[in-house]
Amino acid sequence: MLKTFLKRLFQIIPTLLVVVTITFIITRMIPGNPAATILGPQASAEEIEKLSEELGLNESIWKQYFNYLGDLLKGDFGTSYSYNQPVARLISDRIPNTLVISLSSIVLAILIGIPIGILSAVKQYTLFDYISMILALIGVSMPIFWLGLMLVLVFSVNLGWLPSLGMGSMEKGLWDVVSHMVLPVACLATIPTATFARITRSSMLEVINAEYIKSLRAGGLKETVIICKHALKNALPPIVTVLGLQLATSFTGAILTETIFSWPGMGTLIVGAIENRDYVLIQGAVLLTASAFVFINLLVDVAYMFINPKVTYDSAKGGA
Repeated sequence: MLKTFLKRLFQIIPTLLVVVTITFIITRMIPGNPAATILGPQASAEEIEKLSEELGLNESIWKQYFNYLGDLLKGDFGTSYSYNQPVARLISDRIPNTLVISLSSIVLAILIGIPIGILSAVKQYTLFDYISMILALIGVSMPIFWLGLMLVLVFSVNLGWLPSLGMGSMEKGLWDVVSHMVLPVACLATIPTATFARITRSSMLEVINAEYIKSLRAGGLKETVIICKHALKNALPPIVTVLGLQLATSFTGAILTETIFSWPGMGTLIVGAIENRDYVLIQGAVLLTASAFVFINLLVDVAYMFINPKVTYDSAKGGA
């Protein structure tokens, strides 16, 4: 297991190198000059040229690239053009806010989606099964930006029940923070909830129709014990895989959600960086997001091996 873990860990390096390279190229393709954006429309050509020189934007693309790689190897993510602060500090200030709604949405999705999936499998072809799977299909297909706008329109604008913008403050009490979280968390949890419900149902159906489950029923075990202790345990691997993907997806999906609800997290930071042509900040944020994806996938593989020790990385690829 340790050998497999180290093998996967070393494979992360070329993956991140590809991400860094592609991100670097794409950011340079964004129309506009960062220096002109920072100085504003009233700036003269001489001022723009001088700032471009100070930022290193007049150097060759290859020199900029290798300078950036050299800084990364030293743990330096660079300094943001628009904020004039270290990118690492800006990211570290915003990550907790994004994790709050991302993790909250995943917890909510697990608490709702998995039980619905289990009940749908147990009550296959019943009215509950049909309704829950139709709603899950709608949830998976729902554009997150449209859902966010509808939630704001209904619960904030029309009903006035919940605030739609900002994060709230503990100085005004716990409810102020929670009330600001409700809409973005609900929006972000919709797709994971529907996904968990569908995957759990599918995985449980494969298990509860197995011969050993029929033997347990014949042995007189209670249905609740069979489902919760035996069937769910063996249905976990696909659910764990989806959990890893949804954790990573919720982190990136927060970009749209945070923009809609003006939540001060990584999403609004990235959008602002793109608007300001802040190459260094964009690169740092994308690198962080890619790192989250690959490390979460690595943790999923490790969890897989703990759930089923017979599963190894090589066997999953079709090896011995």
